[in-house]
Amino acid sequence: MEIQQRIIKFVTKANWYIFIVASILGFINTPFKFAMGILCGGLIVTINFHMMQRTIKKTLKPLYLKMIPNKTIILKIVLVKYYIRFVLSGFIIFLLISKNIVNPLGLLAGLSIVVISILVATILELTRLITKEAV
Repeated sequence: MEIQQRIIKFVTKANWYIFIVASILGFINTPFKFAMGILCGGLIVTINFHMMQRTIKKTLKPLYLKMIPNKTIILKIVLVKYYIRFVLSGFIIFLLISKNIVNPLGLLAGLSIVVISILVATILELTRLITKEAV
């Protein structure tokens, strides 16, 4: 369980660091609409990630699990919240693109922030495991 906790902790922090760095670099090096795409996409995906993490932590607490005897209800609660966030995110993305507020490629770059942080966490953990075995 130690590896999973370390990865979750790293991804949670790295999301915000990558988001901030990508947004700043976007505003320095790219046109305004592209940078706004990075900012908005990064904000959408990072907030979604944190809300999903909070939902799962809350529903997996022992006290919460004891309160609800039927475990399928817990799964339904998590899925309903997930789909609400999914539809809301899709609607926000639709508005951003249809109102021509952001560049779609910049938005795609911003939406990739969580994927990048998970990829970096995986690479770091693999190198840690490989170097640990080599010693």
